[in-house]
Amino acid sequence: MFTGIIEDVGQVYRWRMRRGAGVLTLTTRLPLGGMKIGSSLAVNGVCLTVVAKAARRVTVDVSPETIKRTSFSGLKAGDPVNLERPLRLNDRLGGHLVTGHVDGVGVVEGIKKQGKFTCYSFRVPAALGRLLVPKGSVAVDGISLTVNDCGRRYFSVAVIPHTLERTNLRPRRLGDKVNVETDLIGKYIQKLVPSKHETRKRR
Repeated sequence: MFTGIIEDVGQVYRWRMRRGAGVLTLTTRLPLGGMKIGSSLAVNGVCLTVVAKAARRVTVDVSPETIKRTSFSGLKAGDPVNLERPLRLNDRLGGHLVTGHVDGVGVVEGIKKQGKFTCYSFRVPAALGRLLVPKGSVAVDGISLTVNDCGRRYFSVAVIPHTLERTNLRPRRLGDKVNVETDLIGKYIQKLVPSKHETRKRR
């Protein structure tokens, strides 16, 4: 479990794909001494397992399912990536509950300065749009953000200067793909509460 508060912007050192799976090596300023082999690490919002570490570099395996559901297939050496270590039970929850299980990929559709803030808008599949609500939580590449506005296939967020400075959002351009994880509570509500369509079918 994570909070969406990014600890470091690392960099892709090596990204190798073979037979649909991948091995990703990153450089990071995170302290590797306390990072055990087999522990979790969120990379652009994706919960991955550390399989090797050495000299400011950490390596994680990426499954075919993860590549299919995320923006990882487009990674290349030198790309900045958001990194967060897992939440400890005695930590403050500064962002919101983020599982690291990405729901889908969004596309940057708009970037607009609004005073000190930068407003980003994203195009998403309708299945994700249904799970977004104004002022609700969303994780974009692992960053805990608040939904400003949303519709069936889009949502927007306002990013403060601190977040822009300390994440990989700053170099994002129109058309870039990002990993999106919708709010965990909203997903459970959708599962438990029947939709209008399902209610009509039962009648």
